[in-house]
Amino acid sequence: MSQTCQSLLFAAGIAAASASGAATAKEAAMNDSYAWLEEVEGKRSLEWVQARNAKTEAELAATPQFKQLESDIRAILDSNAKIPGVEKIGAYYYNFWKDAQHQRGLWRRTTLEEYRKDQPKWETVIDLDALNREENEQWVWHGADCLRPDYQRCLVALSRGGSDADVTREFDLTTKAWVKDGFVRPEAKGSLNWIDRDHVYVATDFGPGSMTTSGYARVVKLWKRGTPMASASLVYEGKPTDMMIGAMHDHTPGFERDFVQRTLAFYNDELYLRGADGKLSKIDLPNSANKYVHREWLIAELRDPYEAGGKKYASGSLIAIKFDDFQAGKRDFTTLFAPTQTTSLANAVWTRNHLILNVLDDVKYKLSVLTPSEGEWKREAFAGAPTFGTVMVGAVDSDESDAVWLSASDYLTPSTLAMGEVGKSAKAPEVLKTMPTFFDASKNTIEQHFAKSKDGTRVPYFLVRPKDLKLDGSAPTLLYGYGGFEISLTPSYSGGIGKGWLEKGGVYAVANIRGGGEYGPRWHQAALKANRHKAYEDFAAVGQDLIARKITSTPHLGVQGGSNGGLLTGNMLTQYPDLFGAVVVQVPLLDMKRYSHLLAGASWMAEYGDPDTADWSFIQGFSPYHLFDAKREYPPVIFMTSTKDDRVHPGHARKMAAKMLDAGKNVRYYENIEGGHGGAANNAQQAHMNALAFTFLWEQLAK
Repeated sequence: MSQTCQSLLFAAGIAAASASGAATAKEAAMNDSYAWLEEVEGKRSLEWVQARNAKTEAELAATPQFKQLESDIRAILDSNAKIPGVEKIGAYYYNFWKDAQHQRGLWRRTTLEEYRKDQPKWETVIDLDALNREENEQWVWHGADCLRPDYQRCLVALSRGGSDADVTREFDLTTKAWVKDGFVRPEAKGSLNWIDRDHVYVATDFGPGSMTTSGYARVVKLWKRGTPMASASLVYEGKPTDMMIGAMHDHTPGFERDFVQRTLAFYNDELYLRGADGKLSKIDLPNSANKYVHREWLIAELRDPYEAGGKKYASGSLIAIKFDDFQAGKRDFTTLFAPTQTTSLANAVWTRNHLILNVLDDVKYKLSVLTPSEGEWKREAFAGAPTFGTVMVGAVDSDESDAVWLSASDYLTPSTLAMGEVGKSAKAPEVLKTMPTFFDASKNTIEQHFAKSKDGTRVPYFLVRPKDLKLDGSAPTLLYGYGGFEISLTPSYSGGIGKGWLEKGGVYAVANIRGGGEYGPRWHQAALKANRHKAYEDFAAVGQDLIARKITSTPHLGVQGGSNGGLLTGNMLTQYPDLFGAVVVQVPLLDMKRYSHLLAGASWMAEYGDPDTADWSFIQGFSPYHLFDAKREYPPVIFMTSTKDDRVHPGHARKMAAKMLDAGKNVRYYENIEGGHGGAANNAQQAHMNALAFTFLWEQLAK
């Protein structure tokens, strides 16, 4: 990197801005009379939480109707008839399973022959409940990475209470026991990835200065078995302001390579090839592109327009080139997918010989198969693919076969799981599992409508309603949304929503607003930073469209959202209080002045902006904590979060609730002690929180 005077002055400016920003954040906390609620485990904070929880429980959870709903949702979550999703690891098919007898879960395995049966025989590999009893812990499963090709050793990640921070421990699949003196990564936000049996890449908390301002690892090292982790050799060190650093080894036979990824922010990363001598060479593609190497191919999904080799490639395109050719300086990419006004790439999945594209067209799925050959890519439809609802595809074993998993569901149709073989069109996919119905959907229908936003943009939304709905504006209606981080909301089956809302006669709507990924990067980028208000205008437009169609009316229209969706519903509460009859705000961001200094908040500045700079001029326009006006009337609201959420600080919900309560507003608050950002650590907690939300909404909207 150039060390000219200009660059040094620029770096000094960044440092000065950072120091100024820290002071600004400190001043904001000092002037905030509710800042004490940011002390997550503080005695005073937890006493406040317990008092609010008790009041909410007394109001919402004491009735027989609540108990029945909670029991019904718990039964759905615990049902042995759910489809056990599996992952092929070696000769076995592994599944992580929770039910009434195994609240924290079982990691178990079976054979494909057994899995085809209605009642497969499972072999328990790790019993998490038994492990918790043995170790007096509250472990929550975070997954396992097993070493190819013999699959004898796994790196198992476990989280206390569901937090993002976790530990990693080495496990032997042959003996089904923890490896004595094996690899162990202490609790932190980080990762441990196999290189070979005796070496791993470790990115974790190595002490002061080793974590980014977002709270993730900024250092990755190579660790050799039998040596202390502290003695691991440095592979790459990022900057404190980076989001996170990591490294991985590609185990694909014949294509073994090592890569380092430097993530500067969401949708902004650098990828490096690590040579045998440890030297790094940057893969010279745009930082905004999602890029990876598969066998001989370099693949890039573009989020911005890209020009190379005299050709222009549109944002949202998927392009490919042979990796060795690219490294040699060639830039003759093949366009595998180019978006239209209504289409976007949902995902792309490799099998041994094919690439399957899953495309959204006005938020409806369509699969196609690409097959690389010399000089061209053959393109054909995916024979026998499901034609309804949300269709997901995944490779069974991309090293060895062209077999794929195919799952499909919609709001009223339970999920089905099939196995197909790409390239064998004469053979229809084999349906392996079908989830049972968990609620009576016979009286409902699904529709798709389009609302017109404030700036004229066409905004799609899904509607699930009774077939005989009277269009008199009286239907209790729940509108759900997210609108951020290029995440698409597509139809899926939820027994909890069905039992807790639809079966009672409620209407359910899901808004595909800007900020999401329903129309690719352009849809996401249209609502970033200073344009964030467009996501909220889209959501409000959907609410207004529901009212204009006389499906519902303000007293009967409620909204729900979590995380970034909690920021969304927080803005519905404060910016559109006259539009809604009830608001559910879950694990939310709300104090947008302080968010970048709370837990992982700094990692989201690419989405919202930096409140310690001039960006505050527009951020304050969507900061619910600052938009709240004690003189205004607001609809009833419930804030829900988790003490163990170490991604979005529980202080957001605590402070907003306390501020509104002190102003005499109609507020309820519930904080689950466990659960992490997901809100619940087991099915019992999940059922309880779902029942609280549905009970609150029904009581407010069905009057």
